[in-house]
Amino acid sequence: MHDVVIAGAGPVGLFVANELALSGRSVLVLERDQDPHPPSKALPLGLRGLNAGSAETFHRRGLLEAVLKESGADPHKVGAAPEAVEPPAPRELSHFAGMTLDAAGVDTAALCFRLPSPAMEGFMTSLEAVTSVLAEQAATLGVEIIRDAAVTAVSQDDEATVTTAGGRRYRSRWLVGCDGGRSAVRRLAGFDFVGTGPLCTGYVAQVTFADPAQLPFGFNLTDNGMYLRTPLEGHLGMLDFDGGAFDRSRPVTREHLQTVLHRVFGTDVTLDEVHLASSFTDRAMQVGTYRQGRVLLAGDAAHIHSPLGGQGLNLGIGDAMNLGWKLAATLHGTAPDGLLDTYTSERHPVGAAVLDWSRAQVATMNPGPNAPALRKLVHDLMRTTEGTTHVYRRTSGLFHHYDLGDGHPLLGRSAPDFRFEDGTHLGDLLHTGQGVALDFTDDSALHGATRRWEGRIRYASGRVRNSLGLTALLIRPDGAVVWAAPHAPDPAAFAQAAGQWFGTPSS
Repeated sequence: MHDVVIAGAGPVGLFVANELALSGRSVLVLERDQDPHPPSKALPLGLRGLNAGSAETFHRRGLLEAVLKESGADPHKVGAAPEAVEPPAPRELSHFAGMTLDAAGVDTAALCFRLPSPAMEGFMTSLEAVTSVLAEQAATLGVEIIRDAAVTAVSQDDEATVTTAGGRRYRSRWLVGCDGGRSAVRRLAGFDFVGTGPLCTGYVAQVTFADPAQLPFGFNLTDNGMYLRTPLEGHLGMLDFDGGAFDRSRPVTREHLQTVLHRVFGTDVTLDEVHLASSFTDRAMQVGTYRQGRVLLAGDAAHIHSPLGGQGLNLGIGDAMNLGWKLAATLHGTAPDGLLDTYTSERHPVGAAVLDWSRAQVATMNPGPNAPALRKLVHDLMRTTEGTTHVYRRTSGLFHHYDLGDGHPLLGRSAPDFRFEDGTHLGDLLHTGQGVALDFTDDSALHGATRRWEGRIRYASGRVRNSLGLTALLIRPDGAVVWAAPHAPDPAAFAQAAGQWFGTPSS
């Protein structure tokens, strides 16, 4: 029997698996598909954007360099220069309903807790690139992956049991469903899944145009929908406001795409050939809780929405980072009471906000007599400093705030990537998946207090380039700040925070 069975070997499932394996837990991943490299995960259909928050997450597990390399991204455009003292101005390119954000207009006062780091910006990647890096790490950590193993039944008592299409049964202490928007685990375990129905059908395709010059590049809103053409050869995206009428169980044929393109674009642009195509809708739905007994959900299994704004993969990676260490601590028997329940209380509001963000974009793009006025209003707001900063905060993934109570403004937020004089960043110290106690004063009492959580909290002291006026911090394995001292460190206050998040001390 394994500690955890995970359904789904995509980025979210593999990330959770690796977090558990990093802590020494036994993990089995069951993947429905037989092919680990389906064409739909490669470019252009697999094109995805990782925001700065996700880049930070990969940095904290020592995987950023590998993901950048696999994605063909330039590390110098993602990270700050090693000698930088102040964070560079935001460069991240994002959009709202096809309207591009001018990151140069962001109010830099909103970045007061950002420090120069290898993970300053987001970048374009593919599902194939991210999955390949995580699969390689999984192999190194000894994670077992079984393919062609679709989940057909789920039951639970004091443990969880999964049955696959071949009739094979697997028992584990916990089951995590990371098996996508049509999650079998979600359905079989009886999770409520509620939200809003579709207004449109979307298409992503790799095609050959008879006359490519007829179709302009970029986001293009029309009287009947939207189409997107990127520099990737033959890459075409469309939104058709058909009320979600297209039967997505049918293949997307050249004839159908041709009809939709004519309706959306308004003039004849001939498609000579459709090489690959997929469809989606703007349904926005979410489970009421991310945990039922011994079954947990993460990623698209817990929430679905349109891909507008590129938040889906980032949301799933955030779920995985939040869940992994909490489930590992629960398995180790060191988790404080209620720790695993904070996975839902912290991540459900983040997911709900992304769903609303997606709904708002669809409403802004929806054709109709009032659409131009709404789009102009949003466009004008996005050209203000406040509007630009708001969109940047919502899309960069850097400003999530978990409500951990009153205290320092950093409490519940992502920790700045403090850099020590030897060049080590905080992100480097988080590679092991432990919490980190940062001490900029070399306080012996604080060091002694940290030893009581040996193996769970790593102590690090020394001078940093910029302490942001702090003397010490306690940081969870996912990078969230749970205690911050602007004055002389108080070992008793530290111990209270450590007990709340890392359990009873060992001595």
